[in-house]
Amino acid sequence: MAESVKVAVRVRPFNTREKDRGAKTCLDMIGALTQISDPDTPGNPPKEFTFDYSYWSHDGFHEDEDGYLVADNDKYATQRKVFDDLGQGVLKNAFEGFNCSLFAYGQTGAGKSYSMVGYGNNKGIVPITCDELFKAMTNNTGDVKYQVSISMLEIYNEQVRDLLVKSNPKGGLQVRQNPKEGSFFVQNLKRVAVVSYEDIESRIEEGTANRTVAATQMNATSSRAHTVVTIVFDQISKNQSGQETKKSSNINLVDLAGSERADSTGATGDRLKEGANINKSLSALGNVISALADLSMGKKKVLVPYRDSVLTKLLQNALGGNSKTIMIAALSPADINYDETLGTLRYADRAKKIKNKAVVNENPMDKLIRELREENEKLKKMFEGGGQITMDAGGREMSEEEKENMKKQMRDELLAQMEFNNQSMMSWDEKVQMAQSDSSAGEQSEKQKKVQNVAHLINLNEDPMLSRVIFISWIKTKIGRKDADPAPNIPLTGLSILKQHALVKSGNGEITIEPASVGAKIKVNGVALTGERVLKHHDRILFGSNHMYILVYPTNLEKSEGTPDNVDWEFAQKEIAQAKGFATGFGSGLSKDQQRAQEQVLELLPMVSEVNAISEELNKHKTFEVILISGAAQGGDSETKVMVRMKNLLNNNVWLWDRGKFMNRRFLMQENYQLSIDGEDLSKIPKEEDPFWEPPEDVLIGTANVFLQSLSYALDFDDKLSITDYKGEEVATTVINVSPCIASGKALDEEFFVEDPSELLGRDYHFKVQQGLYIKYKPYQETEFTTTKTVKDTLSPDFDAKDAKVFHYDVVKQELLDWFDSGCITFQLMGRQEDSDPDATRTRMTTKELRQMEMQMRPGMGPRSTTVIGNDIAPAQLKAEHILLKRKNQLLLKKEKRIQDLCNEWAKKPPAEQSFEAFSPCSDCSSRSSVWTNKIQSQHSDGDAEESKWHHGQRRSRQS
Repeated sequence: MAESVKVAVRVRPFNTREKDRGAKTCLDMIGALTQISDPDTPGNPPKEFTFDYSYWSHDGFHEDEDGYLVADNDKYATQRKVFDDLGQGVLKNAFEGFNCSLFAYGQTGAGKSYSMVGYGNNKGIVPITCDELFKAMTNNTGDVKYQVSISMLEIYNEQVRDLLVKSNPKGGLQVRQNPKEGSFFVQNLKRVAVVSYEDIESRIEEGTANRTVAATQMNATSSRAHTVVTIVFDQISKNQSGQETKKSSNINLVDLAGSERADSTGATGDRLKEGANINKSLSALGNVISALADLSMGKKKVLVPYRDSVLTKLLQNALGGNSKTIMIAALSPADINYDETLGTLRYADRAKKIKNKAVVNENPMDKLIRELREENEKLKKMFEGGGQITMDAGGREMSEEEKENMKKQMRDELLAQMEFNNQSMMSWDEKVQMAQSDSSAGEQSEKQKKVQNVAHLINLNEDPMLSRVIFISWIKTKIGRKDADPAPNIPLTGLSILKQHALVKSGNGEITIEPASVGAKIKVNGVALTGERVLKHHDRILFGSNHMYILVYPTNLEKSEGTPDNVDWEFAQKEIAQAKGFATGFGSGLSKDQQRAQEQVLELLPMVSEVNAISEELNKHKTFEVILISGAAQGGDSETKVMVRMKNLLNNNVWLWDRGKFMNRRFLMQENYQLSIDGEDLSKIPKEEDPFWEPPEDVLIGTANVFLQSLSYALDFDDKLSITDYKGEEVATTVINVSPCIASGKALDEEFFVEDPSELLGRDYHFKVQQGLYIKYKPYQETEFTTTKTVKDTLSPDFDAKDAKVFHYDVVKQELLDWFDSGCITFQLMGRQEDSDPDATRTRMTTKELRQMEMQMRPGMGPRSTTVIGNDIAPAQLKAEHILLKRKNQLLLKKEKRIQDLCNEWAKKPPAEQSFEAFSPCSDCSSRSSVWTNKIQSQHSDGDAEESKWHHGQRRSRQS
């Protein structure tokens, strides 16, 4: 009978980042019901989802003296409770002979690894299940022989890596299909026989250490990789007729990559979006789950796309075949992660609709062995015969080269299947003997025990599961690449690692470190190392771009100033950012927009450093830096954009990439770097497929803001404005005219103005903007940018009234007057770039030399690799107010002069023609005019003083 996939969700406590940002809980759980509330619409009812289990592990607990997290109430779900509900089911199904699969799904940092593996004494489902499995085997008094073996693999960027071996073939292991059963398997994947829980634990430790080393060397992001641990549990017993039978269960424990990466990087619009395999498996998994859900709901003719990715091929049985499957979805409780959490809930909701038909895998032993031998004989004959292939599947005659390629592929498939069958036919004693002869198991644990009392290095990784698993003792002192001559004592591989990279000396109770070569990239506590330095307990050392270690010095526990008791990856990265000039604290004075932007900057900084290192290694003549574009510079009240600026060091062309596009390109750059390490010739890649190449595109040169108080009084704005670039430096000036007009664009009478803006309410209003060059702007309520005429190939462009654009508002409302009073139009000066020939001198220089020269030419920037576009709008606003006051004052002075002239003219008339009664209203007007003039002159003086004070403050700010 078909059985639905069992689905559980679990919410964790706030992490440090969420606490720093003052996050609030958007989730609640009542029994099996999970509710999520949208923080942007607090009045709306929450969305509700019902699962088999909803685990609340957010609060309501304390830590006892042994480090166990203990529940304070019935609502809190401990690790043991999760195992009792989910792990016991896996164990029960395994003993009954069913295949079992347990998936952990959710965004990076949501708590997948905690539920699956756990930390410290709080063991997760995987170790508890393994421990209970061996306990049950020991307690069983029946005449049953048990055989347990384990394999561990990682899928990264559609490549399969065996984590129980230290090196994998170029391109990863091949995934093959069993021609008889149709299932997929990994060729040459190491499967190790284990006889105790300790064996499994040491093998998982070994796999984790190999995964960490590989991720560091390949600069791969662990959150983008899937990890699959498969435990094969065989029970051999005799049936009533005395025949030996084997009951077999495959237990798949799958820790999926971070789910938010599949759809929230924002890499829309990138020409190379489809080129990245990094999200392929998660996207394919989503498509498979949707198709299986449709099938379970009764839809016909649904094709399940198992073949779309390596992950879905290997998990075909677990997802829609012979398996009892459980999914646990990890959730963040924070309102700042609402979108990602809602996406996870919807994904899990689809998964629970899938139904599988699991069967007991039990067969007579002699029959199994006989079938395997017969199949091998058939395969051997096929292999020796070679086969006659003349046409392809479409009936087309194949070329000799195509025939040879097809034959080779078939031979490889046959050999892989034969090898797989031979492994299955090995006796259990042979498998155990082979596992015990493998000296690599437990190597890390032994090394860790040996160095506990001596100074040693221990690694840090963004994934807590991969931190503190690599140990380097101080007996060895030379650090560098393994291809160096003489060979270093501690070989490192990866970005920016030189052949002779660092020297570590120990003596007189001190440990010192110094660069072994000029230009070796080493940072200690976030600061670049330029000479010899004494190291202290818990100092952070970064070799190259991504080998991060901390020093553990048991015999001298003195720490450097500012070092906390617990040093983690996040602290080390913040420290590097602070050394570059960034504030890293989420104080109460920051707005949500500023907090979000600061968080993205801290996220992108190490990535930009890594990409710059790849550019240097591959000599791509590109440099990258983080850019912030304020909402004002974007022409509205939008959020601050965090972008990455790429610059061609040969011809100075620049490009601005949004965060999503940069992250997409970064993974493609990592791919290219790995191909280069594997010996591929990257020069053969077409430039259109090169992630470092972009066609020339229009670039933002700088911005200027025009404030519009003058329009409130029906007065024009006409002035020369400074255009400032992303560094805050003036790059150009432009004359901009914004003036009220009639529908035809004709200007109003130059002496017309209103004394009170409220006089405009209810009336229609026109104003025009006149500007040349290549400028984009977007006034109030406009959805599209207006782009001015582009003039090129001249230094004296000619613009006329035809280049002006009139904007019309049918009825002036208070909102429009408010925009006149405090809003502005941001004018973006754009530039057309051409793919010009590079400077001949620069082509002879390496990327590293050009980047060093670039930094020397920008001394004002210092080490900081980020800048802000359009951050300070106060000068433009103050200047607009000043111009308005001057303009109003000039108009009132003219009006007063006319009245005075009128008075003089009347005074010179003969007495008979003087009718002062008729002149009285003019006299009153003159009086009011004088009062207004004095008032405006007073404001004008105040404006001059205020502007002078502001400029003085700016000078002092620049001096400091």
